[in-house]
Amino acid sequence: MNRASLEKNPQEVAAMFDEVAPKYDLTNDVLSFFQSRAWRKEVVAATGAVPGQRVLDIAAGTGSSAEPYADMGIDVVASDFSTGMLEVGKRRRPDIEFVEADAMDLPFDDNSFDVTTISFGLRNVLSPEKALAEMYRVTKPGGRVVVCEFSHPTWRPFRTVYMEYLMKALPEVAKLASSNPDAYVYLAESIADWPNQDELAYLLSSVGWKNVKYKNLTGGIVALHRGFKPQV
Repeated sequence: MNRASLEKNPQEVAAMFDEVAPKYDLTNDVLSFFQSRAWRKEVVAATGAVPGQRVLDIAAGTGSSAEPYADMGIDVVASDFSTGMLEVGKRRRPDIEFVEADAMDLPFDDNSFDVTTISFGLRNVLSPEKALAEMYRVTKPGGRVVVCEFSHPTWRPFRTVYMEYLMKALPEVAKLASSNPDAYVYLAESIADWPNQDELAYLLSSVGWKNVKYKNLTGGIVALHRGFKPQV
């Protein structure tokens, strides 16, 4: 399944995530050589969220990305379009509010959150631009956005090795940890087709986010973008 098929059948993609939900977090840890845990810590630090603020975590899956906020006493809403993911999350962390939501049509009022964030989910949205605009709408003036997504390694020799792993080795490794290794073929293709760091920064700016900057993690395998909504 490539991005073209995602555009034709997003319901199939949602069903795919429902199926892999029980082992999703474990599989991600294995495939990233446990770097995913460090990436999540970087996201939390980048948000700068503190108790008394409200955080919207989009594409939160089973809630692993929302847990650090809840553990710090921060009001966090974990949203996702996969009911299977949400069900796993609700069983594991009943103290977190889980909401089924389309990132392109969020069921929240304008100016509701101090921080909106999405980790490894924007590339699975039919229109990333619409999702970023929705994130802008629900964020309070003076609030911020943090986007953590797979990107393009900055060192060319490493980029070649990485792409070889992504397209060939990743699906094979997924067979050991996932109930649906074919899903990771789709995920590998979606990563390969994703815009680079500067292109994503431009997309954020185009929908209104200001002072957009990014930080490369693990040599650019992942990029952490941050922006602010202007004060009224």
